[in-house]
This record gives sequence, C-alpha cells and structure tokens, in this order.
Amino acid sequence: MPDNPNAEIIAIGTELLLGEITDTNSVFLARQLRDIGVNVFFMTTVGDNLGRIKGAISDALDRAEIVITTGGLGPTVDDMTRQAVAEALGRPLQFHQSLYDEIAERFRGFGSKMTENNRQQAYLPAGAILIENPVGTAPSFIVESDRGVVISVPGVPREMKYLITESAIPYLLRKYELGVILARILRTAGIGESSLDDQIGSDILSETNPSVGLAAHHGSVDIRVTAKADSKANATRLLDQMQTRLEARIGEHIFGVDDAVLEDVVWRHIEERGLRVHVTEAGLPGVVSGSWAAGSELLTTTTFNQPHHAIAYFEVDEAGDTLRDFAVEIAERVRASRGVDASLVVLSYPNLEENPDVEQGSAVAIATAGDQRFRAYGFGARSPLAREWLSRWALANLWKMLREPAED
Repeated sequence: MPDNPNAEIIAIGTELLLGEITDTNSVFLARQLRDIGVNVFFMTTVGDNLGRIKGAISDALDRAEIVITTGGLGPTVDDMTRQAVAEALGRPLQFHQSLYDEIAERFRGFGSKMTENNRQQAYLPAGAILIENPVGTAPSFIVESDRGVVISVPGVPREMKYLITESAIPYLLRKYELGVILARILRTAGIGESSLDDQIGSDILSETNPSVGLAAHHGSVDIRVTAKADSKANATRLLDQMQTRLEARIGEHIFGVDDAVLEDVVWRHIEERGLRVHVTEAGLPGVVSGSWAAGSELLTTTTFNQPHHAIAYFEVDEAGDTLRDFAVEIAERVRASRGVDASLVVLSYPNLEENPDVEQGSAVAIATAGDQRFRAYGFGARSPLAREWLSRWALANLWKMLREPAED
C-alpha cells in the first residue's frame, strides 16, 4: 500500500484569532481525515487578510498534497478565501452565471432578497470543481493543481460537516488509494506522565505503526495508540497487539479504554464487591461524593463548611499538625469507627485560591484496612484546579487501593 497523502487544515477568520469563537472545525476535520488514512501534520489559523491567507495556502501546498480551508466564503468584504486560493494557485476567478442563479433561487426560497454583494459567491477559481451546498448559501469548491488539491468549505460548522462528509471525503476516497487510520485511547490513573513514559519504555514509544503517545490531563494521563493499515480489520489487529504489550508493562494503571470514565469505573468496582465507602468533605462539597448517585447504602458522606469544622468535630489535636496530617487522622478515625472498607477525606480552604505563602491549601487522604495514601496541594477551593485535581487524585488512588486486596 502506498504512503497515504498528507493534509493541512487552514481555519480562516479573524474572530478565531481574537478568541471570540472556538475552532471546532479543525478538530472535526482532523478526525475525519484520520479515519480515512490521511495524515495531518499541520493546522493553521489565519485572519481575514488576503496576503496572509494566500501565504498560508501556498505554504501548506509545499508541505501537503491536500489543503482544506474553512471559512471566508461568505458575501462580505472580509470573505477572501476564493481570491486567496486563486492567487496561490496562479489562476483567475471566473464568474458562473448558473451558480449565481442557484444562489438567487435559494434566497427566494428563504423569502429573502439577495443583495448585490452575494454576487461574489458566484466567482470560483478557474477550473474549480463546484461542491453543491444544499444546507447553506456559500458555494464550496475543489481545485486540483500540480501542487496539490485545495478544498474550500464554509466556516459554519453545520454546513462544513455536511459538505465534508457528503462531498469532500467521498472525493478523497475516489482520488487517492487510502488506507485506514484507527486510534484507541487507554486511560490511566494514579501515575504521572514521566513515570508512565519510563515504564512504557523507549522501544514502544519510538515505534511508528502503531504509534504510542501520551497526553496528560489534570490528574490523569491518556495513552493514544494509532494504527495505520489497508483495512479496518488489520488496523484493529495492530491496536489489539499494542494494547496487549502495553497492558503487560503498565496494566495496573489502566482503568479503561476510549470513553471509560474513572468515576464510573470506581463506583462499579465498589458495587460489584459490595464495598462500603465513607467520604468526608470540608470546604469543597461534592468534590468526590458528587460523582456518585446518592442513596446507596454503600456510600455515606459527611460535609463541613470549613476544614477546621471537621478537625473540631473529630476532636483532632491541632498542635503542630499540617492540613495533610489532619486529613490522614480523620480518614483513619472514620474508617475505624464506622467499620467501612475505605474512608476518603478532602479538606480545602473554601476562600483560598493559590497563594505562594500557603503550603497546604487542600489535602486528600484515603485509609483502608491495610493502607494509607495522602496528598497536599498549595491551592484552595477557589482555585480552578481544585475540583478536577483533587477528585482525580482521590478517585485514582481509591481505585488502586480497593483493587489491591482482590489481587493478593
């Protein structure tokens, strides 16, 4: 099978660079191209400037056989994609009366009057292949040249998705001998990116098919495995083989695949084994307990407004202890007094963000019959990091601790 073509995606619109809207189009396009075996090595965002759009298209054609642009096909003066594509490919724009008539008819169907500026939408680069747009008014097109193929579609997500799936992807499948690229995500918990990288090993991480990459998130790390083959069955076989190799090295850290959610995995484990868990939360209510359905006899909770309320309630001696020490002592006291299989404690100062003068603004502790784990953070409950980081660490370590007795 010949090497698959490369593609580059260009998102056009000053509003993207100003942060006024989020570019979801490029993500959608990348996934569509991946699934038909087209490599995407570059994504570019460029504002509404003719020279810069032209330059971005020309640069992309130096790197890729396929260039897909989104945006800039409307009727206003800042819609410059047609002109930029024509100039990048050294072609004039040509007026298409039949296209103009179709646009006018569409406006009549909408019950709207077409203004004169819509006339520019009937101009296409010479030799362009028209892509009919039944879901909007902006015509799209494909231009084939000795430098590569340029596909231009509107920036409106609904129109873009329809034209890509119904026209552009079928065109690419006909034009190129394409294989299949499949991806699988192995989701891990309770281990940092550098440690995971070390345990997987450079021999696996340096392989190209399947390729293995790491993506760190707040408190968790994903392993993305990508395989390329001449058929979906063969790509799946490559993914299965690599997953088996990874599980042999770091299987204890993998809690699921693709759409697996850590909260659901942990709760399912609790239910399947009939374990009893108590969660104590102070300053950040629901940070862990809110992940699970209330009312189960397996889960009990105690909530406080402030960490010191919890400390006073459990009569913990405050002399010289840190917030982490308090969390550890409360976790052990609750486990012993209530006879639960696991006691999880989260203490977080509710009015604290992140302060360099505060060493411990939040703390987590977990106690089981045979183990204790704990962690402190410099931020409090007002930090945007608090809920995700604290819940990820707590759930990841609870998942590992609850599994250990069953594996002994």
